[in-house]
Amino acid sequence: MALKATIFKVDLQIADMNRNYYRDHTLTIARHPSENDERMMARILAFALHADDNLEFTKGLSTEDEPDLWQKNLRGDVELWIELGQVDARRIRKACANSNHVLIYTYNPKAAEVWWRQIRDDLTHLENLTVIGLPEKEIKSLTQFTERTMRLQCTIQDEQVWISDSRETVCLHFNLLKQSGVQH
Repeated sequence: MALKATIFKVDLQIADMNRNYYRDHTLTIARHPSENDERMMARILAFALHADDNLEFTKGLSTEDEPDLWQKNLRGDVELWIELGQVDARRIRKACANSNHVLIYTYNPKAAEVWWRQIRDDLTHLENLTVIGLPEKEIKSLTQFTERTMRLQCTIQDEQVWISDSRETVCLHFNLLKQSGVQH
């Protein structure tokens, strides 16, 4: 018998001063049996950083044709494609060809460094690709918030992000590996 996804509910308050975006989102997240808390919290973080009414979680790990999150316009065109981890270069090229902007968030710095060194030269020409390294210690710290029902606040200002619950706050800084020419 196949293992089923675990469902998490997240009330997420976002104050993004960089985009003047102040909204509350109620998220339902299906965590694949092979997904750990760090990866799930990195998905929530990615949502918070790019929150929009049209941004949605996909089947992610369950399918090869979809990223972890995407944002489509009214015609169904993919405007934003967000993946987590060390994504295959072929998959990245395909995503860049089929969407306006592709974001890759890596969350395991040691593995990401090796991965990026191996594929970097193959991807430098992709103008709509951004690659960001998430800090390992802070991503691990986010797992303290992991509960089946979460109430989180996310504040974004300049180059800093704060995520908190009613007890603790985690401050994150990012490592920009590749900047896209596309603004989103």
